[in-house]
Amino acid sequence: MREIWVKIAPWNKELVLTALEGGAHGLWVEDGRGQDVAELARIPVIASDGDFVPGETSEIFKISDGSQEEAVAALSVSRLVVLECTDWTIIPLENLIAKKADVMPVVRSFEEARTAFGILEVGVRRVMLDIQEPAALQAALSGLQEVHGSEMLEEAVVTEIRPLGMGDRVCVDTCTSMLPGQGMLVGDSSSALFLVHAETESNPYVAPRPFRVNAGAVHAYTRVDGGRTRYLAELKAGDSVMLVDSSGNTSPAVVGRVKIEKRPLLLIRAEVAGKGIHTIVQNAETIRLTAPGGRPVSVVSITPGDRVLVCLEEGGRHFGHAVEETITEQ
Repeated sequence: MREIWVKIAPWNKELVLTALEGGAHGLWVEDGRGQDVAELARIPVIASDGDFVPGETSEIFKISDGSQEEAVAALSVSRLVVLECTDWTIIPLENLIAKKADVMPVVRSFEEARTAFGILEVGVRRVMLDIQEPAALQAALSGLQEVHGSEMLEEAVVTEIRPLGMGDRVCVDTCTSMLPGQGMLVGDSSSALFLVHAETESNPYVAPRPFRVNAGAVHAYTRVDGGRTRYLAELKAGDSVMLVDSSGNTSPAVVGRVKIEKRPLLLIRAEVAGKGIHTIVQNAETIRLTAPGGRPVSVVSITPGDRVLVCLEEGGRHFGHAVEETITEQ
């Protein structure tokens, strides 16, 4: 999961509260202020009296030229490395990421943070926001939380819909209220995931539950943060999952509850670029896939020829990580 830390020096309680309320994952404060943070919230802190002590379990590294890149990469293996640089055009982050250096660059705007998260299509795992004005910090945190990355979505043509009988399906209740067009990527193959829409729609029988994605059968994969996949049956409260909208924008969400229950199931087959794909979902009106443009379409009303949004990838998966090998899943 990508993390957004905030530097607060000199000490500013208003800025600390803004960071905490904005969902910051950690703070860097002046030495001796770690206990002041602990009185406000439980959150990792870089400080002499914090969780990461500079010079011991963390390192504030001021990089000035390319000859220091190897040292930074080696240091990041055992310590939390905060990387300061006056000019990122001189020391490109691409070099450090290519060397597998796990560093947290200091960035001074929303735009710099977005760039750091997207470098080499991998990006850094953490950034340290150095924004010393509460309103600007709040805006940056909000923007970074809302749009976390992106996935390339394609249109698939439905070819078959067939009832399968009973099986175990998984409902994922998140701690986020989703909007129309949002849901989770789910599928029987890690290389072909359908955008299953959140329960944002009203119907005569059930009130909307915008925090919920009735995702599919227990064996199915779903995409989670960091580009990994997990089985739906593995998810539990406190885990992070990836939400996706119809434009491919992604954002993380915390799982609040997972419900596995026996329900009638439905097989949906589709085709995209000559490739056959499929997923298994509950056979009920409230379960919806996502049509181009973001329109939710109930699985009980889908017919062959309809188009739905999917995400494809090449290669296979090993323990949730993408690998360069040929894997056939039928």
